[in-house]
Amino acid sequence: MQIKSAKYVISSPDYEKCPLPDRPEYAFIGRSNVGKSSLINMLCDNDKLAKTSGSPGKTQLLNHFEISSAPTPKANQTGPVSGGVKRTAWYLVDLPGYGFAKVSIKSRNRWEQMIENYLRKRENLTMVFVLIDARHSPQKIDLEFLLQLRTWSVPFCLIFTKSDKENQSVVSKNVKSFLEAMKKNWQFLPQHFVTSAVKKTGKAKILSFIEETNKSLESKAD
Repeated sequence: MQIKSAKYVISSPDYEKCPLPDRPEYAFIGRSNVGKSSLINMLCDNDKLAKTSGSPGKTQLLNHFEISSAPTPKANQTGPVSGGVKRTAWYLVDLPGYGFAKVSIKSRNRWEQMIENYLRKRENLTMVFVLIDARHSPQKIDLEFLLQLRTWSVPFCLIFTKSDKENQSVVSKNVKSFLEAMKKNWQFLPQHFVTSAVKKTGKAKILSFIEETNKSLESKAD
């Protein structure tokens, strides 16, 4: 898949104020300072799309981005494709982080309710990508959040971020440890990706996954 265009649409304080649910929607969420904005910008080839900050808790609303994508040209393909290339429209959503942030209890409770309502009630939500910092051993808050998603019957995948910030043997160990920790409560493990926003590691695999998911949805709709 190739991202042809990615543009900011709206920031909403509630799922009911989000854009019309007329296309597939992929949401990104993780602990504060997990590298979410950098990952989104990497996937969309736009360093200024999602606002990055060194201060946790900057994302406070449901941020929608309108994406237009097309299949990656085949290796032996030359020249224009007959009839043009079909583009697919979908939404990418940047959600507020969970966990530590220098905000009031009242604000944190409001965020949590906003996120829960969105995850449980947004009818076109196709997949949630939960970001996990690959530099660290399994964190209780991440594991508990995944269990909450299961309670709400929300489909998700894992994205391990910042793999370039640590020795690769440590990254592999942390990823394996996290998946092993999940096995205590999960019979089947979700799909996962290991990424680096700096080296663009994992970009092709994530976009391919989204492309295949969109194709599956189109097939069901026909």
